[in-house]
Amino acid sequence: MGPRLKLPPYIHAFTDRHGQPRYYFRKSGFKRVALPDLPYSVPFMDAYERARAGQERIEIGADRSIPGTVAALVVAYFNSAAFHSLAPESRRTRRNILERFRVEHGDKRVTLLQRVHIERMLAAKIATPVAALNWLVTLRVLMKFALQNGVRKDDPTAGVKRPKIKSDGYATWDEQHIAAFEAKHPIGTRARLALALLLFTGQRRSDVVRMGRQHIRNGALHVRQQKTGISLAIPVHSNLQAILDATSSDNMTFLTTKEGKPFSAAGFSNWFRDCCREAALPFGLSAHGLRKAACRQLAEAGCTAHEIMSISGHASLKEVQRYTAAADQARMARAAMEKTRVRTSSGKPE
Repeated sequence: MGPRLKLPPYIHAFTDRHGQPRYYFRKSGFKRVALPDLPYSVPFMDAYERARAGQERIEIGADRSIPGTVAALVVAYFNSAAFHSLAPESRRTRRNILERFRVEHGDKRVTLLQRVHIERMLAAKIATPVAALNWLVTLRVLMKFALQNGVRKDDPTAGVKRPKIKSDGYATWDEQHIAAFEAKHPIGTRARLALALLLFTGQRRSDVVRMGRQHIRNGALHVRQQKTGISLAIPVHSNLQAILDATSSDNMTFLTTKEGKPFSAAGFSNWFRDCCREAALPFGLSAHGLRKAACRQLAEAGCTAHEIMSISGHASLKEVQRYTAAADQARMARAAMEKTRVRTSSGKPE
């Protein structure tokens, strides 16, 4: 008999009286949720991620919150359809921000919150402009919810200026970065497999850590993006296939921890950051930067924005068009210089 399959955290398994295996998500503060199919299958993992992200969460303290307070408003928002319709990562981010806001100001009346208070709190966070912007955006969502539910008659965040952020976002990997990583982590290592999955699928870390051999059908890797819900069928690149063939795996996910368990998105980021340090890569290169590198390579290969979107799953043309515009500029610049090269110094063609 082979080794027993390790189940994801918070899974309770048993065999019913008909001899059928049953699986439930069980965690303190959450409702008990029955999970379909078998562990690590697409239906199972989709249901598991929804349950773990808190769609069925029972808000602790909801019955103790005083109506009209910040705490009561935050709890009501957490229980709303608007909150549960968000992608798991968005729910996690907003929950973290609002939980801290509830701890600091939960006993205060929502109607007493004024624009000047918002500006003061925002100013205290300005040393980290990205975090300050996320905080302001989340507070605006909460105040919109208060307006819609008659808790307030105005929005105290209206007119509050957004922090200025001078950044292009996550750094995009160049070919030299990719080559340095590959030189340090040869084919057959977990790090090289992680690089290949990120680079040849163009997916986010939250989707890459869930990929397994069961998702490959008819030469394509089938992905249902956790953030957007978009389903993709991505042809398996020959380089990726070679690395998959050279990397041993007895698990339901391609990537696992040293203990053989599936990575969480955050755990994977921390581990992959260490792999980048081992390769002496510049600080700031991350897994998401490889998603951008994948889009860059597709654009440089002459792919259209829509063709890139069919791989990356971007919902908007705007971001993808940055890559095609840059690639088009580089091609046109090379063509222009070639035209000048074939002319003589007198301005006449050779």
